[in-house]
This record gives sequence, structure tokens and C-alpha cells, in this order.
Amino acid sequence: VVSGMSGAVMILPRDGLKDDKGKSVRYDRIFYIGENDFYIPRDEQGKFKKYETAGDNYDDTVKVMRGLIPTHVVFNGKAGSLTGDNAMKAKVGETILIVHSQANRDTRPHLIGGHGDFVWEQGKFANPPAKDLETWFIRGGSAGSALYTFLQPGVYAYV
Repeated sequence: VVSGMSGAVMILPRDGLKDDKGKSVRYDRIFYIGENDFYIPRDEQGKFKKYETAGDNYDDTVKVMRGLIPTHVVFNGKAGSLTGDNAMKAKVGETILIVHSQANRDTRPHLIGGHGDFVWEQGKFANPPAKDLETWFIRGGSAGSALYTFLQPGVYAYV
């Protein structure tokens, strides 16, 4: 997990998603964002260490991990994975369900230029969603979802 090997399995309700009043809501597509923390040991000069085999880094990685300060935080496994040609794109009027997971730490996703119309922070779709959240809270080791309908063209940064 501390080397980025994590993900999510989100089981959607058989009868579809419901709003806070129990009425059905629809979405056109799903975007998955896996937020990964990496804890990479450094040498005495501050450079990242290299190891001969996969298990050789264990003791050093545990020491870095205990500090709870990741050396890298990325979306979907690597820096820039959701930018440029890989950017998530939606059309005006399109409704997107964003599923966000984080294996290690609490996180607070935010869609700059938008908001979560309906948000299931704890990933439990049997609970009524929160409405109109600018930022939502995903607990470490879990996943949550937000539904958003894009109302105008533009660049929406997901941070």
C-alpha cells in the first residue's frame, strides 16, 4: 500500500443511485481517481535510495512510513496521470460520478469550478447523500463518490 499498490471496488446499488429524497439520479459516466501515497527512503544526502531487489527496502520503508509524511502523492499511480491527453473530459450537461479512494490518509477532494451535487463521502449508497459540497472528506482506507453535472464549458481542476 505504501508503494502505491491500492485501489477500490465500488459496488453500485442494483436499483441505481438515489438523491437525498429517495428519487433516482442518473449519471453518464464514472471517473475513478485513486490517490496514492509513496514512502520512498532517502540516503544521507537526501537522494532517493535504490535497492537490488524488492524486499531489500522493507526496513527503510517502514521507518519513512512511521513519519506519516509521504514523499510523493499522486493520482492514479503517477504524476501527471490525469493531465494533458489523459485529462478527464466531460461535455456541458453531462453528469459524472467521481469515485475517489485513498488507502493511507484522510483526503479532501475538491472540484475547482464545480461542486458535488450529491456526495456519498463514506461510499455507502444506502445512506442519503450530502448535497452541494465544495470539498468532501474521504477517510484513509476508504472510498467515496460525488455526482456532478457540468453546467458550463471550461477547465475544472480536481485537487
